[in-house]
Amino acid sequence: MPANDRSKTITQGIERSPNRAMYYALGYRDEDFSRPMIGIANGHSTITPCNAGLQPLADAAVEAVREAGGNPQTFGVPTISDGMSMGTEGMKYSLVSREVIADCVETTVQGQWMDGVLVIGGCDKNQPGGMIGIARANVPAIYVYGGTILPGRLNGQDLNLVSAFEAVGALRAGKISRDEFDAIERNAIPGTGACGGMYTANTMSSSFEALGMSLLGSSTMANIHEEKRQSAARSAHVLLDAVRAGRKPRDIITRRSVENAIALVMATGGSTNAVLHYLAICRAAEVEWTLDDFERIRRKVPVLCDLKPSGRYMAVDLHRAGGVPQVLKILLEAGLLNGDCITITGQSLEEELKGIPATPPPDQDVIRPIEAPLYAEGHLAILKGNLAEDGAVAKITGLKSASITGPARVFEDEQSAMDAILSGRIHPGDVMVLRYLGPKGGPGMPEMLAPSSALIGRGLGEKVGLITDGRFSGGSWGLLVGHITPEACDGGTIALVEEGDTITIDASRRLLQLNVDDEELARRRANWRQPEPRYRNGVLAKFAKLAGPASTGALTE
Repeated sequence: MPANDRSKTITQGIERSPNRAMYYALGYRDEDFSRPMIGIANGHSTITPCNAGLQPLADAAVEAVREAGGNPQTFGVPTISDGMSMGTEGMKYSLVSREVIADCVETTVQGQWMDGVLVIGGCDKNQPGGMIGIARANVPAIYVYGGTILPGRLNGQDLNLVSAFEAVGALRAGKISRDEFDAIERNAIPGTGACGGMYTANTMSSSFEALGMSLLGSSTMANIHEEKRQSAARSAHVLLDAVRAGRKPRDIITRRSVENAIALVMATGGSTNAVLHYLAICRAAEVEWTLDDFERIRRKVPVLCDLKPSGRYMAVDLHRAGGVPQVLKILLEAGLLNGDCITITGQSLEEELKGIPATPPPDQDVIRPIEAPLYAEGHLAILKGNLAEDGAVAKITGLKSASITGPARVFEDEQSAMDAILSGRIHPGDVMVLRYLGPKGGPGMPEMLAPSSALIGRGLGEKVGLITDGRFSGGSWGLLVGHITPEACDGGTIALVEEGDTITIDASRRLLQLNVDDEELARRRANWRQPEPRYRNGVLAKFAKLAGPASTGALTE
């Protein structure tokens, strides 16, 4: 029987084999062998605020599975906190953890022959990792997001994690005092939950609502609020219904539902990481999807939500304004969604949105009406040119000008780039090049939140370009281009850039160009040699050998 063909429950499948003895040791009774086994993939961890509040949600899901007639079995998945590892060697493990999480979900679900799985996660890679594992295993599944964090408060202003990163640059530029910096650092994060803007965690969780794999309204709830625990319990009941109906992830994750997910990402101003992660999710689900599809959606979907990092509001503000369901209903009414796509509930997306008003509430300005968007087109632009023959990703909202031509300032690691920014050696008009940071070169494609935030803090966010074959945090904004493919480690043109070369970033023309003639580039290419691997054993070495390019999701295959 194929791995994703489940005609029996786990316990029916083992029938009267000696394996049943193992289940009796877990407290099974004879009648339990006719009930579906439901895995609870729990990302709880005390190492990060994003995941420290997950256990109550897992407990609620376990109880609800029992109430709904299933046998819950919990297992753990790891997490790496992007916010805590940012700017350190540990950041290289972040994208790697997406693959480890996917492997954990697939391995446990398939190895233990589970009938369904409810995945709970809070941090950036928990969501795509869980969804990749769900798509591979293809048993009935639902994703439960751990919930967002409440904003910190200082002097009447909302704070979040990115406030602390930007404060580093502001401190070094003399814009704030050490006491002010310390106050920001201590007040930015008030408790548990994932980073509060429309950063990667909230981007992916919101898009899962549009995809049909999470309950509507669940992604913008705060982790500490009771409604989040209740939503986890309801998710378990919905999953049991899906198990009995035989409703599987690949019935839900289709090209048309992915179009819905990306439309939601564009409308909310979501993270560049959504590009990388949806390419990987689609490959796992065997859905045809390329970089050009993001550009196709971008051109027709406006940005409707004024959310951080480039906007004013947090995820909890979006929740109060109607949340993702309100945004989806506006898009549906405008003909920008595929309303017939099935969701995990068994209803179509249009049916799920039936009771939602067609226009946003008049007493808020988090969500704009379709006729008065924040931006007429989406914000995640796919750039190409001789510096990115296979594509790169730019986030172009919140900028007065989305183009720059200037001299290259070349760096082969993040720390030297940070030192140059903080010491005042980067000037308006420069284009910083951070390379050998791709999936293979990093390895692990680390995020460049520290340099991008330092530029913002020093007032250079719209005056300096920053390009990399690595990634950016969902909290990054500015004249930034990431995911450059081919990466430097594979001999991409970014490896051939020399200090002082002129580079053009032009998002309006979707162009990333090294202004060096072809003959000179051919000479440099002939002299280029691939550097030795940075790691020769362990998980980073394994990832460097197996990871595909960013243009196909940096998935290990």
